[in-house]
Amino acid sequence: MKLYLFILFTGLSTLSFGQSKQDKELVKQIDKAILGNYKNYTPGCAVLIAKKGEVLLEKGYGTANIELNVPMKSEMVFRIGSITKQFTAMAILQLVDNGQIALTDNIQKYIKDFHFKGKIITIENLLTHTSGIKGYEQIDPKVPNAMRVDFSPKAVIDSLDKLSLEFDPNTRYNYSNSNYFLLGYIIEQVSGKSYQQYIKENVIEPAGLRSTFYESQTQLITNRANGYSLSDGKYWNADFISMALVYSAGALRSNVSDLYKWHKALYEGKIVKKETFLKAIQPYKLVDGKQIDYGYGFFNKTENGINSIGHGGAIDGFRAIEMYYPEQEIYINLLCNSETDTFERFFQSISNIIFGIKSENEVKEIKLSGEILESYVGIYKNDKYNVSIKIYRANGRIYGDLSNGTGSYLMFMALTDTKFFLPDIQRVKTIADFVKENGKVTKVILTQEQPVEFTKIE
Repeated sequence: MKLYLFILFTGLSTLSFGQSKQDKELVKQIDKAILGNYKNYTPGCAVLIAKKGEVLLEKGYGTANIELNVPMKSEMVFRIGSITKQFTAMAILQLVDNGQIALTDNIQKYIKDFHFKGKIITIENLLTHTSGIKGYEQIDPKVPNAMRVDFSPKAVIDSLDKLSLEFDPNTRYNYSNSNYFLLGYIIEQVSGKSYQQYIKENVIEPAGLRSTFYESQTQLITNRANGYSLSDGKYWNADFISMALVYSAGALRSNVSDLYKWHKALYEGKIVKKETFLKAIQPYKLVDGKQIDYGYGFFNKTENGINSIGHGGAIDGFRAIEMYYPEQEIYINLLCNSETDTFERFFQSISNIIFGIKSENEVKEIKLSGEILESYVGIYKNDKYNVSIKIYRANGRIYGDLSNGTGSYLMFMALTDTKFFLPDIQRVKTIADFVKENGKVTKVILTQEQPVEFTKIE
């Protein structure tokens, strides 16, 4: 998919006075880069960029509601997906600061009859995705349209208890929404309040947020942006999904202004103690001393010599990211109301402009015939990981959807007749090699750090 993120309507922008000539030029370049993506009648985004406490750019681009032709404004409220995990982590750390729980507590203290063959799983393991608990996406509820059903937290947890661990706790890192789902349940057990109520009273309100909400289909939310999915090259209203399933792992809505207030509230020590927050944003170390890129609800990584701290979010109809670069004191927040395949690359292009970096993911794409592209269309499966990838044609390219929900509408950029680059996977370079036997495509090998083979099954 080409980045059809915006149309020729823009919301009002906020450009602070007193910017340096260099900052004004950066804002111009970023605005030009975003405007350069205008094409067709499509969803949009809101962006906020701040430097040393001063907002340089706060602006809406594109459309908040296509059917009603509502232009995007910076104050529009979006689903933020997994950025919710920051709020959940801070709620847990409040309970730690108050002496109500400890990071080293076994989660079975709060979640009765939660087993896993005698392994000790701590609250800290949940916070850092080192528990070994599989993602709840792997649960087979045997219920039609399960994503529409309001399952109780306990029902989901009971189903999780039946799954085996992927690894022993604290020996590996594997991002799993189940960890933060369980944390939400623990918050309820310890506080005696619902997750929604606790977050509102103890996290959202103390941070001074006025446009941050637990998602509700019935509540009237001012400036709510509609979400869109992309299928067969067309935008559609995002399908309904029960918030009971994403819960404390991804059910919040917010806007760019509130998320910037949230960022400042955390660093000013308004939500948890400063020393507690500083620990939360530090990379966690496994039992063998290996450091991972995650703390308590925050990614912390260094690329091209630049350190960044923040989180992204992906949920039906929306994409989101907020990132802080502490050494440069630069904050970037991007919220979009569509499931674009180029979201991460688009965000990266903005940060690259700010830091003057040429992306390593810039490659020379070649044009392939429709006949060649069609030969790659199909479903490929890897039995070891029980995951499949559906490959299909659209917009003169091929794209892929992973069955485990970790990637959809992933663009395949042709480097040769059989080798493709996947630019939307930012954290690690990903190459796809198609294998032909007797003139027919039989498999695709996806290589990141190690090759993983998928056999064509249809």
